Amino acid sequence: MKGQLLNRIETNSQIMFGKPVIKGTRLTVEIILEKLAYGETENNTLKEYPFLKKEDIKAALLYAVKTIALEEVVLE
Repeated sequence: MKGQLLNRIETNSQIMFGKPVIKGTRLTVEIILEKLAYGETENNTLKEYPFLKKEDIKAALLYAVKTIALEEVVLE
């Protein structure tokens, strides 16, 4: 299922400057995460973007997790 969720995300240099977006849209993962971080509910986000599915929100969260997991931590 995780792989299927990540298939909902795409990056294309011709769309939103290459930022990850929900496939087939111009809605960035960044916008979804920011809304959630500032307290927006999943249901309100789905109402605001009627083309969005619950799986898209889960995909955005999973994308963030996978991206952070790849970061290298450098301790000084």
